[in-house]
Amino acid sequence: MSENQILLGGNGKEQILLDAGMANRHGLITGATGTGKTVTLQVLAESFSRLGVPVFTADVKGDLSGLAGSGKAHPKVSERLEYIGIEDHDFEGNPVIFWDVYGKQGHPVRTTVSEMGPTLLANLLELNETQGGVLQIVFSVADDEGLLLLDLKDLRSMLNWVADNAKELEREYGRVSRQSVGAIMRRLLVLEEAGGEIFFGEPAIRIEHLMQTDFSGRGVISILDATTLYHSPRIYATFLLWLLSELMEELPEQGDADRPKLVFFFDEAHLLFSKAPKALLEKITQVVRLIRSKGVGVFFITQYPNDVPDEVIGQLGNRIQHALRAFTPRDRKAVKAAAETFRQNPAFDTEEVIGQLGVGEALISTLNHKGVPSMVERTLMSPPRSKFGPVDESDRERIISRSPLKSNYDKILDRESAYEMLIKREEELAKQREQQTLEESEEKAPKRSRSSGGRKRQGVGEAFVKSVARAIGSNLGRQIIRGILGSIIGKR
Repeated sequence: MSENQILLGGNGKEQILLDAGMANRHGLITGATGTGKTVTLQVLAESFSRLGVPVFTADVKGDLSGLAGSGKAHPKVSERLEYIGIEDHDFEGNPVIFWDVYGKQGHPVRTTVSEMGPTLLANLLELNETQGGVLQIVFSVADDEGLLLLDLKDLRSMLNWVADNAKELEREYGRVSRQSVGAIMRRLLVLEEAGGEIFFGEPAIRIEHLMQTDFSGRGVISILDATTLYHSPRIYATFLLWLLSELMEELPEQGDADRPKLVFFFDEAHLLFSKAPKALLEKITQVVRLIRSKGVGVFFITQYPNDVPDEVIGQLGNRIQHALRAFTPRDRKAVKAAAETFRQNPAFDTEEVIGQLGVGEALISTLNHKGVPSMVERTLMSPPRSKFGPVDESDRERIISRSPLKSNYDKILDRESAYEMLIKREEELAKQREQQTLEESEEKAPKRSRSSGGRKRQGVGEAFVKSVARAIGSNLGRQIIRGILGSIIGKR
C-alpha cells in the first residue's frame, strides 16, 4: 500500500484500497439504516486526515464526534484486523473542530443573505417561479445600489422598499406585485419559526477555516453538529449546498493531484435532491462536475442509490454499497439499481449479494490511478482507529474552548447594512420634504415661483442613489459576485 492509498477493508484474499488521488472524482456510500454507513464515513474521514487532507462532514446522529477520541481494543476488532491483514492499527483521535448553526455544540456557523444569493434562498423558502423572480429583483436593486443584505431584517427592509417603489422600479427591473412580496414575507416567518434566522448574519464562516492542518500536518476534521439542524431539512440541505458553491467559487483551479485539498461528506443526501426544482438540480450537477478541478472530493451518503439523480450519480466514481433488504417493491428496485451501477464481478451475482451483506460488509468499486473503475468486490470494512460513538460532553467542551477559532465566531457582529441605511434614507427624505414644504409656503411672487419651479421632488432612483449609495459607496455592492448557485453575477 502506497502513502497515497486508503485501506478500506479486505476480502480474505486481498486488501481493498482507495487511491487518494481519485477522491476528487467523488463517491457514493449507500445502505440501509444500521448497516455501517456511519462507520465507513468515520474510517474515510480519519484516513484522509492522516494523509494531511482536511475533511468536512455533517454529524446527523451525533456519533461522528467520536472522531476526536481514541478507540479501544476489542476482541471483535482484533478478529477483523487479522482477517483483513492489518498489522499497524494504533488507536488514536483526530484533530477536530466542532461547528453548530445554533452555536451550542460548536462554533456558530453563519452566512449573509447576500452571500447565499437569491437562487438558494428561493429554494430554502420554497418560492414559486414568480416569487423567485421578485427575490431576484430585490437582490439586483440591493447590489446596484451598494446595499448589503446581511441578515433577515435587511431582506425585509429591501422587500418593503421595493414594494413601496415598485412603479418607479418597474421600467428597469420588471414588475413587482405586493402579493408576491407578501408571500415571501410569510415564508420568511416560517423560516424564522424553524430557527433559520440565527443562520444569517456575521461573522460569516470563512472557507479557509475549513481547510486547515494541525502542527503535525494532519488534516483537521470539521464536524457540523446536525442533530438539531436535521429537523429542518431545507435549512440543512441548503446550507451544505451553499458551502459547496462557496468552495467552488473561492478555490483556485488545481486539476488532478496526488491527494485532494478537501473532502466533503454530504450525509442524508436525499434531502438535497427531494423537491429540488429542475433548474437547481442542473446547477447542482454542474457544481459537482466542476468542483473536481478545484481539488475537492464530495461523497454523498444516503440509503438508496436512486435517491441521487442519474446526472449526479454519473459524476461519482467511487462506490461503497452496504446491505439493502428487498422487502418492498421499492427496495427491490433500489437493489437492482445499485447492482447495475457496478462493474460486475463474474465471481458472484451482485444483486443477490447486496441483500446478503452483514453489518460492516460492503460491495466496493473504486477508481484506479487511470480513472478506470475496478470490478466490484465483497469487502469486510476496516474498523476505525477513533472512538465508536460520541465523545463525552466534557471532551467536546474542552475541544471547543481550546479551539484557535473561538474568538473568530463567538461574538455576533451587526454592522451598518440595508436596514440601517434605508432608515437613514427615509429620515433624509422626510427632512427634504419638510424643507420643500417650507420653501413652497414662502413663495408668493410669480418670479420666485418660477425660480423654484425647477425644484421637483427627487425621483425614487435619484434620491436612493444620493442618500444611500453615495453614503456607503456603491462599489461595495458592485463587488458582490455570485457564481453558479448565486445566480447574480456582478454587473459592473
